[in-house]
Amino acid sequence: MALLKTIDPYPSFTPQESGPLPERLISGDPTYKTWAQDAARGETVKTGVWEATPGETHSIKGELFEFCHILSGVIELTPEGGEPVVYRAGDSFVMKPGYVGVWKTIETVRKIYVTVS
Repeated sequence: MALLKTIDPYPSFTPQESGPLPERLISGDPTYKTWAQDAARGETVKTGVWEATPGETHSIKGELFEFCHILSGVIELTPEGGEPVVYRAGDSFVMKPGYVGVWKTIETVRKIYVTVS
């Protein structure tokens, strides 16, 4: 196992395609693409690239910790009981375990992610 992994922000391999769970969809018809690029510690730490088209969904992290770095696009996150925060290309943020809110993709977004479960 290599202990250094470069994450390709624009991978050439075919992504896994999906969409939001029906009970989490608020508006739009977003589609998701995931380019998983690394896993460690028994699959509890995952890294890759994720892309979403415009739409609005409920974001519920449960026990998951997620670091995100926006490569392109614009999103607005509104934590439950909080004010909306806009993130654009170059911005980074963390959603900690227990996070609940609304994820609104305004312009198709691409991000590098690191999740820890």
